[in-house]
Order: sequence, then C-alpha cells, then structure tokens
Amino acid sequence: MTSVDEMLESMKLLSDKSRLTILSLLKEKEMCVCDIVALMETTQSNVSQHLKKLKTGGLINETKRRQWVYYSLNLDDKPYLKEILAQLPSMKERIHTYSAQSCD
Repeated sequence: MTSVDEMLESMKLLSDKSRLTILSLLKEKEMCVCDIVALMETTQSNVSQHLKKLKTGGLINETKRRQWVYYSLNLDDKPYLKEILAQLPSMKERIHTYSAQSCD
C-alpha cells in the first residue's frame, strides 16, 4: 500500500513541466538522453538533472547499453500515476516526426 507521503513525493515530481514532458515521452517508448534532449529542444545538462530527480523518485528506470543510457517508465507500483499519465497528450506524432541522428 502506498502512503500519502510517497504519493506526495511522486506528485511533486509531476509539478514541473520538463519532468512531465519527459514522462510523457517515455510513456510512448524507452529513450536515450540524446533523443529526449532533441525532442525537448533543451540542453543535455537540463534533461540529465530532471532524469536524475525522476530516477531518485523511482518513476523511471535506466539501462546502460554501450555508451548510452536508456530510460523507461517505472510505474508498476504507482497505478495512481498511470492514470494521470494516461491523460497527457500523446507524443507519438512528435516522436514520429523527430528525424535527428540516432544515438546508436
């Protein structure tokens, strides 16, 4: 059972536009930092800071493959967040039209 304090901390992470956008992107698919940076049109430093907070808060997983780190959602134990993310606008079109270089 999730405590109110745990829910509060998770909800605080959603109160930032950049972090909410990152979660919305990751809702569509696993991504590396360079893809997130390009899609958000911001700096790697900025994205990395937000990813660190999301990882510390237990909302995302990271997996290292060669020189790249890939991020994915980690919401299995947070059904209340799944409901919120389900209401976010789809990023499928944005990701589909993204034509920058691949991280690989």
